[in-house]
Amino acid sequence: MIVYEATKSEFLDDVFKDELVQHICDNYESKVGRINQSEVRSWDNSMQYMFRVLSDKEIPEDAGVAIEFKIPYTSKRVDMLISGYEEERGSVVVVELKQWEKVEKIEGKEAIVKTAFRHGLTETTHPSYQAWSYAALIEDYNENAQKEDLQLYPCAYLHNYIHQKEADPLTDPIYEFYIDQAPVFLKGDAPKLRNFIKRYIHKGDQKKNLYSIEKGRIRPSKSLQDALNNMLKGNREFVMIDDQKVVYESALQLANQALRTKTKEVLVIEGGPGTGKSVLAINLLVEMTNRGLVSQYVTKNAAPRNIYSAKLKQDFRKGHIDNLFKGSGSYINAPRDEFDCLIVDEAHRLNEKSGLFSNLGENQTKEIMAASKLSIYFIDERQRVTLKDSGSIDAIKRFAEAEGANITTMKLESQFRCNGSDGYLAWVDDVLQIRETANTHHIGASYDFRVYSDPNELKNEIIKLNERKNKARMVAGYCWNWDKEGKADPNYYDIVLEESGFAMSWNLGNTDTWAIDPESVNEIGCIHTSQGLEFDYVGVIIGEDLVYRDGEVITDSTKRAKTDNSLRGLKKMQKEVPKKAAKLADEIIRNTYRTLLTRGQKGCFIYCTDKELEKYFRERLEKVTYEYEENEFFRPVMEVAEESERY
Repeated sequence: MIVYEATKSEFLDDVFKDELVQHICDNYESKVGRINQSEVRSWDNSMQYMFRVLSDKEIPEDAGVAIEFKIPYTSKRVDMLISGYEEERGSVVVVELKQWEKVEKIEGKEAIVKTAFRHGLTETTHPSYQAWSYAALIEDYNENAQKEDLQLYPCAYLHNYIHQKEADPLTDPIYEFYIDQAPVFLKGDAPKLRNFIKRYIHKGDQKKNLYSIEKGRIRPSKSLQDALNNMLKGNREFVMIDDQKVVYESALQLANQALRTKTKEVLVIEGGPGTGKSVLAINLLVEMTNRGLVSQYVTKNAAPRNIYSAKLKQDFRKGHIDNLFKGSGSYINAPRDEFDCLIVDEAHRLNEKSGLFSNLGENQTKEIMAASKLSIYFIDERQRVTLKDSGSIDAIKRFAEAEGANITTMKLESQFRCNGSDGYLAWVDDVLQIRETANTHHIGASYDFRVYSDPNELKNEIIKLNERKNKARMVAGYCWNWDKEGKADPNYYDIVLEESGFAMSWNLGNTDTWAIDPESVNEIGCIHTSQGLEFDYVGVIIGEDLVYRDGEVITDSTKRAKTDNSLRGLKKMQKEVPKKAAKLADEIIRNTYRTLLTRGQKGCFIYCTDKELEKYFRERLEKVTYEYEENEFFRPVMEVAEESERY
């Protein structure tokens, strides 16, 4: 998606008439959503500089100019693209624009600098790395860029940054590799940037190459489970961008620091659904292991570990894999500092006690911390889905203080799921009344969200979509018993909706790899078999534990299945501390559906057993489509899936 596109002559004319920023704002609101006023000021400032750079007769008048190109599958946007031909070959110059005035060099972290943002000095990726990584992602995901052999030439332009004659931190030799990949131009370097553009844009293309990139077939995004083998063999499978790269480099530095100073280090990384927590965790596991550090990936939920083991067993010894991927209860009796690094994914799912009867050990968060020189906790407190889930940032901080450990907290903001739509995630939180957000009417134009009145139609659509890549699944809230007699019988239907004649089995108990078994599309998964995993499309059956009454989304813990252990202990808590019990049960039910509704990379389809809730979802969805109908870029939400068939 491109927010603004024009030929060079049209761009210059829009800037000259002071119409460019208004055009960008109008298109941005219709295509992306609400505008941050700081972005408006940045456009107004930066485009004056680009006006001067492009005001050169040797840069073709019909070269293409695009502003704010959204990179597929991410929430990131490229500031500017300039397209044309280098001889007969299509070429695109990628320009990352920065308002920065000062930079501090960061030693010991690859491609990281520190600069001033709203909240003070902040670590971020070097502009050259950022431009290079964005170009690499376009090449990864856009088939036209490969098929048509389009050449991408990234660079960065810091038009407010004055070059320091002696030891400039921005151009320090430690950044040389990425500056070679993507040159950085500073204040006074407009002639150099102009020459860089002229070097690769010899002839205009009337925006043809921009059109190829924007309309080109999007290559399927890599899923973590499919990329694991190559990752463990040391191959680069995912380009880390922006905050991912900052967190990655910080973790590696803390590992070195813990070994060098003999001081225990704790790193807490907050991130919502789809912010790349698991991808980053595996990348860290691979790099730590390659550096000779004794490291393990830890998660309470067995489903991701089972998937990883199944994917890896072809190329690696089972014992080797078992030593890398561990359950969260594995460290009860571990010697102190036995591991160099323990990487905990889904840390919000950690329990206090371990064992079948939750009577072993003291506290999993504490045990993991004690057993490792560096413990890394990836956490999203809004994904707590059982009463036993005790992992929290407060608990981590409390145990770190008791250990005398240094604690570092960081956040992941970039979105890689739900077609990179931050808007959809905020919309889900708003709709479920988890929190009020500014995104009441925007879910992202490319995300396919549907409400079905017939669960059979939903099921049929998921089965159809699954035929392509085995990446579509049905899931449901835990409102139906998982009966013992049917655990291995696909003809035993646990979930029966009599009015519609809908009947399906919970995922069968004779497999640990429901998420990747082709026949699993005929079974329904629950929160425990889907959390921590992702699909292209997810169909969600919302049970009677979530209803809509008198303007409110209401939860009802009594409608949860008796076989569901998520709320085990609630009745006792209701007698002892009723207000706390009610609050926790409400959070768990809302968090469960928030998690289920964000498993789909491309789309989420829902069926509500409560018709009032269905009506509420439809009303919210109608407000989303109404917002788009008022402008020329409207694409009805229900039609997005038809277009996505091409992908």
